[in-house]
Amino acid sequence: MKILGIETSCDDTSAAIVNEKFHIYSNIISSQKIHNKFGGVVPELASREHIRGILPIVKLALSAAKLDLSEIDAIAVSVRPGLIGSLLVGVSFAKSLAYCLEKPLISVNHILGHICANFLEHRDIEFPFISLIVSGGHTELVKFQDIDNFEILGRTVDDAAGEAFDKIGKILNLPFPGGPEIDRIAKMGDKNSIKFPLPMINKPNYDFSFSGLKTAAALYIQKNNLNLNSRKIYDFAASFQHAIVKVLFKKTIKAIQENGIKTFLLAGGVAANSKLRNIFENYSNEHNLKVFFPTKKLCTDNAAMIAAAGIFKYQKKQFADLKLNASSQKGL
Repeated sequence: MKILGIETSCDDTSAAIVNEKFHIYSNIISSQKIHNKFGGVVPELASREHIRGILPIVKLALSAAKLDLSEIDAIAVSVRPGLIGSLLVGVSFAKSLAYCLEKPLISVNHILGHICANFLEHRDIEFPFISLIVSGGHTELVKFQDIDNFEILGRTVDDAAGEAFDKIGKILNLPFPGGPEIDRIAKMGDKNSIKFPLPMINKPNYDFSFSGLKTAAALYIQKNNLNLNSRKIYDFAASFQHAIVKVLFKKTIKAIQENGIKTFLLAGGVAANSKLRNIFENYSNEHNLKVFFPTKKLCTDNAAMIAAAGIFKYQKKQFADLKLNASSQKGL
């Protein structure tokens, strides 16, 4: 069984081919550079770039896999959440391909795709597990009994963690996206030098909030006239990152302990953050907890993760029809 995955939810055009054993034949990702000068993704420009790139990217994926379209068993596509115009490009292309090839069409939630990225590199993941999905638009804590039997334990009530990283990065004139740059700078600073607020950390629920922390960080930058030439930039980055990571970690461990779960999956773009990975890895070494996260390349938006989610749906014969449409609705 070979699944062609298509991902166009934001500013990465990607196509990949994965088999039922989660072996990646190819995973081609084209990141749009046109947005860099704007400090963020411009939706209309993203849609146009996807239109230009989708066919060449799919051809490259097939060529890299040394496969023909006739050898593909199904087409899986990211349908939500994301930028509606970008999603429509991928969904329209996937529907056309499925119709012409008379192959099954599989709709995939983008967040589920991020979670399933773990299965591409780890063969010993067992249900049940708890997953923390952290990206530019989403922060969710989910308990899975099975791939299609899950409970959302908590989510952000305002800004996502990745959004806070990127917005502060933009204020500091860091390259976009700001998260990886803050992670890099933070390695040279003192995480305890600035006491930022830890929003909702002691609330009895599993929800998150990063809007207030983002505002506090922005005000600190303004008040101290902070810029990239200032020595304080390193301590600021370390302290800001520490506040986000501490909230994510404490809320997640609380959910793991109170639900009696022994397996944890980290997913999403912010799962590439070195501090976040280290804190969960260190905890797993001291407690009986299996922790999984993808390599950094598979943390970002890519079609291999969409194909991986498609494998579970193919095995359960959960196919979509040609009335399938894209949606910007957030969440699983």
